[in-house]
Amino acid sequence: MAIHKLLLLPGDGIGPEVMAQAKNVVAWLERNGIAKFAIEEDLVGGSAYEAHSKSISETAMDKALAADAILFGAVGGPKWDKVPYDVRPEAGLLRLRKDLALFANLRPAICYPALAESSSLKRELVDGLDLMIIRELTGGVYFGEPKTITDLGNGQKRAVDTQVYDTYEIERIARVAFELARKRRNKVTSMEKRNVMKTGVLWHEVVEQVHEREYKDVQLEHQLADAGGMQLVRNPKQFDVIVTDNLFGDMLSDVAAMLTGSLGMLPSASLGETDAKTKKRRALYEPVHGSAPDIAGKGTANPIAMIGSLGMAMRYSFGLGQAADMIEQAIAGALGKGLRTADIAGTGAKTIGTSEMGEAIIAELDGLAARA
Repeated sequence: MAIHKLLLLPGDGIGPEVMAQAKNVVAWLERNGIAKFAIEEDLVGGSAYEAHSKSISETAMDKALAADAILFGAVGGPKWDKVPYDVRPEAGLLRLRKDLALFANLRPAICYPALAESSSLKRELVDGLDLMIIRELTGGVYFGEPKTITDLGNGQKRAVDTQVYDTYEIERIARVAFELARKRRNKVTSMEKRNVMKTGVLWHEVVEQVHEREYKDVQLEHQLADAGGMQLVRNPKQFDVIVTDNLFGDMLSDVAAMLTGSLGMLPSASLGETDAKTKKRRALYEPVHGSAPDIAGKGTANPIAMIGSLGMAMRYSFGLGQAADMIEQAIAGALGKGLRTADIAGTGAKTIGTSEMGEAIIAELDGLAARA
């Protein structure tokens, strides 16, 4: 049996608490002979700053470069609001994305039937929702140069951020979207702002070209990103795979996340190019939620997004589709029994804590294994 190299970076806030529950699932997979792992762990974010005066150490980066997959918790918090910009907790995550060339961010938005009432939308709009947002992650306005703040004098300043995309960046993210759509419902919606942005004009043109050359069998439609945001709220089940740039992907994926009832529910994957020789690709998996410092240490955080991120690692990095299916079924099973952490509980509902939810998911896995 192959041994999968997995690096754990719990981070800050509730990161270590939810990571502990993912580690329990990893241990369950090993106990049941489903997979074997070589696990390393290190610091990132504010915890790394406290130890090394930087948001990620060179040692941790070396481990990340050597890993088959990285499981990442969350970073940041008010404690580090005044640290220098280049060593702020979030810089550790940005460096991982850049140095590992993790250009494709996959963010599913899935509404479990048991949680349809938790959404801010009517049940009929979200019950059965299953869409995937593919966000380009290493280009665009977050990384474009120049990026400056200039003092103009007389109390005035000018801030500049630059939106930049090259053809190859759009081509590769489009291919990820089309390939994934082929394994789902065979539909891609590309979103940009070609009506006011030159990068949007190029984005539209390149996605069309890739589709025409390589993916004519996949249905392709285009929407302006602002109209797409409206449609996500109006009729989200019309979408299968949405592909968009770094900035719009950041915003639209958060909109999609809230359709499901809680940011604490959703995992994500950030993928690099597939190596031509090894057929492996660098990858980082993380929950969509942040570090939630207001509830850190209270044992109330929802671990489902973290465990779901582990499930995505099983599917996309380790080729363990059956294990991924079991994890998803176990999450659905625990929710189906009415178990809720505070973030997804209705008014007056009884809630359970982080470890109790983790234990419930393990119990569901036990049941699935017994029936297999």
